[in-house]
Amino acid sequence: MPSAMPSSSNGSCTSAIDVLRTISSVRRHRSHLRTTFKSLALVPTMGALHTGHLALARRAAAENDEVYISIYVNPTQFGVHEDLDAYPRTWDTDLALLRSLNEELEASNTRGRITAVFAPTTSTMYPTLPPSSEIDGQGSFVTITPLGKLLEGASRPVFFRGVATVCMKLFNIVQPDRVYFGQKDVQQTVVIKRMVKDFHVDTQVVIVPTAREEDGLAMSSRNVYLGERRRKAAVLVPRMLQMAEKACLVEGKRGKEEILGYARAYAMKQIALYANMDLEERMNMELEYLSLADPDTMEEVEMIDEEKGAILSTAVRMLPLQKVKAGEDTGENDGGKRMVRLIDNIILEPRRK
Repeated sequence: MPSAMPSSSNGSCTSAIDVLRTISSVRRHRSHLRTTFKSLALVPTMGALHTGHLALARRAAAENDEVYISIYVNPTQFGVHEDLDAYPRTWDTDLALLRSLNEELEASNTRGRITAVFAPTTSTMYPTLPPSSEIDGQGSFVTITPLGKLLEGASRPVFFRGVATVCMKLFNIVQPDRVYFGQKDVQQTVVIKRMVKDFHVDTQVVIVPTAREEDGLAMSSRNVYLGERRRKAAVLVPRMLQMAEKACLVEGKRGKEEILGYARAYAMKQIALYANMDLEERMNMELEYLSLADPDTMEEVEMIDEEKGAILSTAVRMLPLQKVKAGEDTGENDGGKRMVRLIDNIILEPRRK
C-alpha cells in the first residue's frame, strides 16, 4: 500500500526539502523569496513521480533559484467512473527521488534546488464546496472552451475543467515566476498557456520535451498498470506517430489524410493482429483518435500551415485482459482487469516563421 502523507499542517524539513501543507506556509516561504530577489519555479504533479517528472524539476532548477514541487491528486480532473481511487500514491518514494535529485543538483553545481513540496489536502484546495466530477457539478471552476472540449476533452469532459481549476489555484497560491509541464500531455499545455494568457496570470509556462522509455513509449504514472503483455504492445503508440511524422518530414506530405492514412492503417493492422491471438496472448486495443491539429487551438486541420506547424496526437485504449496466464505480470491493476489509456504526441515544427 502507498505510504500515508505526513499530517503536519505547517511544514516539516525533510533533507532540506520543506513539506508544506497549508497555504499560509507556502505564502510565508514565497514572501521571504521576494525579499531576497530569488526566482521561483513550480512543477505541478500528482505524485507517483518518474523520470519525466524529474526532468521537469531538473530543467526548473537549471533556470531558477528555487523549485517547488506540488503533489496533489486532484479529484476534479477525474470523471465519475475514472480511476481516482486507484491512482498510484507513492509519497515516500517520491520524497526519496526528490532528495536524490537535490544531491545530483548539488554535485553538478546547478543553479537551483528543490526547496519545498506543497502537498495540500482536498479541503485546502477546495475550501467551500466538495469538489464535483459531475459534468454539471456545482463549484468554482475554470473552463477553457472550445479548446477543452476537443480530443481529450471529448472523451473526458471534466478533465480540462479540473486541470485548469487546480492549476489556477496552484498558481495563485505559489505565485511562481515559471511553471513547468511536460509535452506528453500536449493538449494540457495548450490549455494552460491559454488560461495564463486569457486571465493575465503573471507566470511563464515552460514546456519540456516528453521523457521516453528506450523503445519510445512516453513515460507516464499510469504505465505501472500495463503489465508485461500490454507493455510490449504499447509501443504501437509511438510507432504510429513516428510513421505519420515520417510522412510529413521525409516524404513531404502536407495533407491530413496523406500524413495520417498510413499510420492509421498500421495501427489497425496491429490491433487486429493482437485481437486474433490465442486467449492467453491476446490483447484488445482501441484507437480512440489520431489527430493532426492546430498548435494553438487543437482543432483539426486538413493541411499543415507552414508558418504554424501542427500537432500529431493519439489516444489508445488498452482493454482488460480476457485471460491471464499463471504467474503472469499483469501490472498494478487487479490482475489485468483495468483499462489503461495511453496518449502521446509529436510536434511538427513550422517550416517558415
